[in-house]
Amino acid sequence: MRTRDLLPGLLVAATGVGAGDLVTASLAGSELGTSLLWAALLGGALKFALNEGLARWQLASGRTLLAGWTEHLGAPVRLAFLAYLVLWSFVVGGALVSACGVAGQALLPFDDAHLGRIAWGVAHALVGLALVRRGGLRSFERVMAACIALMTLTVFATALATRPDPGELVAGLVPHVPAGGAGWTLGVLGGVGGTVTLLGYGYWIAEHGRDDLLALRTCRVDLAVGYALTALFGAAMIVIGARLHLGGSGAGVALALADELSAVLGAPGRWIFLLGFWSAVASSLLGVLQVVPYLFADTLRGAGAPRSRRIDASGDALAREPCARDLSRTRVYRVSQVLLALAPLPLLLGTVRQVALVYAVAGALFMPFLAGTLLVMTNRPAWIGERGRSGRLANGALLLTLLLFLWQAAAELLARLG
Repeated sequence: MRTRDLLPGLLVAATGVGAGDLVTASLAGSELGTSLLWAALLGGALKFALNEGLARWQLASGRTLLAGWTEHLGAPVRLAFLAYLVLWSFVVGGALVSACGVAGQALLPFDDAHLGRIAWGVAHALVGLALVRRGGLRSFERVMAACIALMTLTVFATALATRPDPGELVAGLVPHVPAGGAGWTLGVLGGVGGTVTLLGYGYWIAEHGRDDLLALRTCRVDLAVGYALTALFGAAMIVIGARLHLGGSGAGVALALADELSAVLGAPGRWIFLLGFWSAVASSLLGVLQVVPYLFADTLRGAGAPRSRRIDASGDALAREPCARDLSRTRVYRVSQVLLALAPLPLLLGTVRQVALVYAVAGALFMPFLAGTLLVMTNRPAWIGERGRSGRLANGALLLTLLLFLWQAAAELLARLG
């Protein structure tokens, strides 16, 4: 296997690791020590199960998951997802440019911190847009690979520098929910590896020419590497947080964490961590700008009558459609890319609490929906073919993922609406 074959898994992992994952894991470590290391590892395994199911569906059926939703679940599902995607893009885009602004201001500060956050946020959005539009997929992959390397080295180095107790690390790998830790457990489980950005994996493997089940083994390997890295990143943030006393929410927690690290590790520790924080949020912004327009283009492509698809006697797909290679050339892709970079910029001036509340409620329902639809669609031979059908292990993993995300959704909805 070539090193480049690992890129789709690394891209989806890096895009899914943002300021929210960093903050949640570090706060969980500050509150509960290293007792939730197991949750970070299990969270990575759950996201692996989802993306393996997504890849298997696409390779076996010749259709993206969004095309499958349109064909088999109907137009209402497509329209509901499109509405959610618009809201998700606006809120997440705003959160990412704000986090990039915070990181930029921390590394190269303006005298006016508020102005600096806005200026750096706008700069990251514009530079990111120029890079993904002009550089092409290869340039995007090179920049993302550099960000992944920087993010990994800095965060792991910081975690090792805190000199964690080996006995506590081993104890943290034993699954248990500490007293008062149910909310943190759910946050770590669900926060590892992103939400909507999981769908991007299907388009990246299509761009790499993977279009049948012969590529499934390669997908499993690159996903395993990507999500192992993501899980270890979450675990490292828990280890770092366990040495510190943190509070608050949002990207500002990362700055407080960096200041605390300065007292523990000295000025070099603070700068090393800030570089890791910047690389995490910058790579997430780039990944979103590159892959989310695929989702808009694919969803709107589904507005027409679905293409017919034939299944032979053994249950294998005979007719296929190009999954992603032409989507990046569409007008919808290009326009949505510009809007994705520019429309959320007003959120740098403040927060929109009502929008954030609606997004949080809708977001709590997305992951159970994704897990549930994969569980159904990958078990229909008429839809996916016999060779792509889920086995017992895959079904067990998807069912566990569904139940855990339903639990997380219920807790999130009760907290928001109660």
